[in-house]
Amino acid sequence: MTDAQWALIGPLLPSNADRRGCPFEDDRRVVDGIIYRFRTSTPWRDVPRSEFGPWQTIWKRHRRYASDGTWERVLHALLAHADAVGLIDWDVSVDATIARAHQHATNTMPSTGAVCRWRRATQRRRDAGAGPRRHPRPSDRRRASTNPP
Repeated sequence: MTDAQWALIGPLLPSNADRRGCPFEDDRRVVDGIIYRFRTSTPWRDVPRSEFGPWQTIWKRHRRYASDGTWERVLHALLAHADAVGLIDWDVSVDATIARAHQHATNTMPSTGAVCRWRRATQRRRDAGAGPRRHPRPSDRRRASTNPP
């Protein structure tokens, strides 16, 4: 993160004044670790300790900032600054493209009342008095192949 970027973000982060416990480490180093983690898509434990400090600190600070609304405040402040400078173009493009997916691509049950093939077959076997299908054990298969009828 550049010095100019940090000058915008640094004042928006909560300070450790009037906090009990250990004071915060270098905020810039921790925020750089959070940015590194999301930029590289690595697990939290794989963030380089030599550059950014312990992964637990980075994870806890990210979780704390996400839960108390710090990241939202930072986002809104950066958007307001970029809009004031003229870096944001607010033109909106609406596309009417439809993306169709196969019926099995959804994670929902059918609401049509249709019954799947497996349920129909199971119901037919039950109606015939056969009960549920039982697959032969491996030992049954061996006996059947060694002793032809």
